[in-house]
Amino acid sequence: MKKNIALVTGGFSGEAVISYKSAVTIDNNLDRNLFNIYKIDINPEGWFYELTDGRRIELDKNDFSLQLDNVKIKFDAVFIGMHGTPGEDGKLQGYFDLLKIPYTGCNAATSAITFNKRYAVAVAGMAGIAVAKSVVLIKNNFTSPDEVTSNLKFPVFIKPNSGGSSIGMSKVNKSSDELGYAIEKAFKEDNEVLVEEMIAGREFTAGVFKSKGKIIVLPLTEVKAHADMAFFDFEAKYQGKSTETTPAEVEENIADKIREAAMKVYSVFNCRGVVRIDFIYNEDEGRPYMLEVNTVPGQSEASIVPQQVKEMGWSLQEFYTKLIKECFSE
Repeated sequence: MKKNIALVTGGFSGEAVISYKSAVTIDNNLDRNLFNIYKIDINPEGWFYELTDGRRIELDKNDFSLQLDNVKIKFDAVFIGMHGTPGEDGKLQGYFDLLKIPYTGCNAATSAITFNKRYAVAVAGMAGIAVAKSVVLIKNNFTSPDEVTSNLKFPVFIKPNSGGSSIGMSKVNKSSDELGYAIEKAFKEDNEVLVEEMIAGREFTAGVFKSKGKIIVLPLTEVKAHADMAFFDFEAKYQGKSTETTPAEVEENIADKIREAAMKVYSVFNCRGVVRIDFIYNEDEGRPYMLEVNTVPGQSEASIVPQQVKEMGWSLQEFYTKLIKECFSE
């Protein structure tokens, strides 16, 4: 008998637009021979299943069920395809845990910790994983950009402490009015702002997942922002302003270090399902620095993990089937 799978998309943040793009790819590649798929849009107006005729039916949040033509649909598992809150920060994960409904991806604790960039680098640093020096600014306690200049060396990256897709992120090369503007920009997205020293080097990203108890690192991707871009920001990611090379053209000894670091990060954070871990490889030190962990990596046509899956020699349908089957084994 086919299992009922809820594909959850949408969200309450600016990343919802990316969630909808990811959901299209996921929906087009889920195996209808194995699963009955119901795409669920969670947005500020409510939680809805949209029929082909345009009707929207609201879900019962008491048990995450759907009343469809006098039939009550209950779900065997959830495929989480939502970036940002509440699908990437642990809130939905905790809700599904309470209802005892399996879901793809990391558990509530891991999702919450990795979504908070400051907590993530603190945990990684305590585990011996190289991370950049940083400070966190709290909106109600922040007084002046001088708090940054006294503790960090320029250039620095300023980013919302919670969130993804590089929304609200800036690079500042020296202490100036530009720093205050960048901090203000990030505060528009979050009440906490992380400021990190820039690590010089090559940027790599690794998709990592677990199947049948084994941690598998997908082929690495090297990311280079175009010359007119200061760094790999939202525009570079989603508007063709970067070059992504999969598999990365990199010496095998460097690739081994990155893969080893990726597996360690996956284990330290007790990850599940597929995550994407971003690194800067500093050639002078000969080691990778962890930038962040994305527990719901993008699945749109512009996204990196689908590129890596195809380079691995798998179809997305095979890969998504593995992810769903894995969530039943937890």
